[in-house]
Amino acid sequence: MLLDGDNWAAKFRDFRREAWRLETLPQYLVPQEAEEFTAFKAGTRFPGPYEDSWTQMVRTRQVGRVHIVSRPLSDYLRFEFERYYQHQASAGEDIRILDITGRENPLPNVQDFWMFDQSTVVLMHYEPDGKQIGRELYDGDPAQFIKYQRIAQAESVPFLEYMKG
Repeated sequence: MLLDGDNWAAKFRDFRREAWRLETLPQYLVPQEAEEFTAFKAGTRFPGPYEDSWTQMVRTRQVGRVHIVSRPLSDYLRFEFERYYQHQASAGEDIRILDITGRENPLPNVQDFWMFDQSTVVLMHYEPDGKQIGRELYDGDPAQFIKYQRIAQAESVPFLEYMKG
């Protein structure tokens, strides 16, 4: 089942314990970010912090992610780290970084996904350039995704710690 609109929004509204994401790409082409990303590449820095519905949610609910990266970081990752991760991590989102520079990726060929309450998995589909082309409700056993989550968390470091190093 492809997810969009209210069916997609409901996943974030209705989860009970945890929403968790694996991010694997060095860039995501998000239309809502295009203007800010262009400004960032031109040298504009976002002062933050800011409040929005996402920040409010992570202050009150358990939300986490691991982003697999390698250095040098892409322009987009530097933008995402400054514009979003810095503020979201400070607000309580458990953002972790799995840096695979100079080492083997412990999750090769695993695609991006969201997992809700370790029971509902949504596969995120992207073009190679990071343009999202769909979201699909996975109808199989979530056990492999729970395993991916466990590996990603064990192999990663908290975002704020990564930024200090």
